[in-house]
Amino acid sequence: MLKKLLLLVLLAFPLVLWAQPRQQMVQVVVSPDHDDWMYQTGEQVNFTLQVLKNGNPINGIEVSYKISPDMMPVRESKTITINNGEYEVKAGSLKNPGFLRCIAKVEIEGKTYEGKATAAISPLEIQPTVKEPDDFWDFWMQAKTEAANIPLEPVLTLMPERCTDKVNVYHVSINNFHERAKVYGILSIPKAEGSYPAILNVPGAGVRPYHGDISMAEKGVITFQIGIHGIPVNLPAELYDNLRYGALNGYWNANLDDKDDYYYKRVYLGCVKAIDLIESLDEYNGKLAVEGGSQGGALAVITTALDERVQYYVSYYPALSDMVGYLHGRAGGWPHMFAEYKEQPSEADPNEANTSSYYDVVNFARHIKVPGYFSWGYNDQVCPPTTTYSVYNVVTAPKQLLVAQETAHWRYPEQVEKTDQWLLEQLGVKKTALK
Repeated sequence: MLKKLLLLVLLAFPLVLWAQPRQQMVQVVVSPDHDDWMYQTGEQVNFTLQVLKNGNPINGIEVSYKISPDMMPVRESKTITINNGEYEVKAGSLKNPGFLRCIAKVEIEGKTYEGKATAAISPLEIQPTVKEPDDFWDFWMQAKTEAANIPLEPVLTLMPERCTDKVNVYHVSINNFHERAKVYGILSIPKAEGSYPAILNVPGAGVRPYHGDISMAEKGVITFQIGIHGIPVNLPAELYDNLRYGALNGYWNANLDDKDDYYYKRVYLGCVKAIDLIESLDEYNGKLAVEGGSQGGALAVITTALDERVQYYVSYYPALSDMVGYLHGRAGGWPHMFAEYKEQPSEADPNEANTSSYYDVVNFARHIKVPGYFSWGYNDQVCPPTTTYSVYNVVTAPKQLLVAQETAHWRYPEQVEKTDQWLLEQLGVKKTALK
């Protein structure tokens, strides 16, 4: 159990690291032989390996590489020497839709450098492994009904130190699915008289304070950025560190064997209660979107499915997607709770697998009825592309996908610019506000 918890902590840690990685002196470049990294099932995939220093190829250097399907056991491992500036790896093919990844490493002066690339094999044909329980929708509608009977009792506390000349910022608490459970967040409201659309910002995994999306509010949007753990989001950093490594360590696994008491039940219902808070604001004009990445990307899809008041959503590399994939011979989504059973799936707890199906993003995505925008990269090993496509491919409502092939569990500024622009246009924010 200790080994499992440590693995999950290590896998979760990158969820907060969304920034583009810093450039290093040495780059290991892995390039598929198709510019778009796209292939058909059965088609040969080739990768070219290069090691660059100061932009120039290094020759006579040993490079080790591994080839594997997305998050699956290595099927080829080899060490080679690059002599002519580059080396071609014939990686084979896949019989079924999925992803084939090449990871290359080199050691120079005691430091290891790594590069990777992931070929997409007919990704739009990937179908999820998770099944929707017969009572899935009834389960959630009953939970929503029970939560709706709890009075919201909002407490808004102005935070003068965070307010700007254009935006008022509040620390907010509301009741969640029972009166002793809370949702806390940072609410930012434009000061100018008028009514505004709103964006609910749902968080990535982890335990941390929040500061609110003030820059978006200055464009003319109400923003409500929430935490998920029922604790205030404006406390000293040390408190969150203590919780992260203490009481909330591995929270994503808490009560996984019981669908009625699993940790994420409070989280999903809390997102709906957050919309109740937005609905109560005099400044709100009735147009609503949800946005998030990783765990937040999951919550964006889930909240949209659960609450018909959401009209648009943006989801970056959603976690909690097709989580039982490992039990079916392929990648499963973060938090990878079934990864240790991928070679012996029969050893997994059937109660845990059953519970996960009630919380899997795929099963919510099937019920989406409004437009959405997705974005991710093929090199993501936290929220593997096999799992995120499992979500995207079951959405029948209007949808867009922006792929940044080489990104892993991070995103380029250009991705954010494009999704923000799309979101603001859907919400009716004037283009002059985007400057």
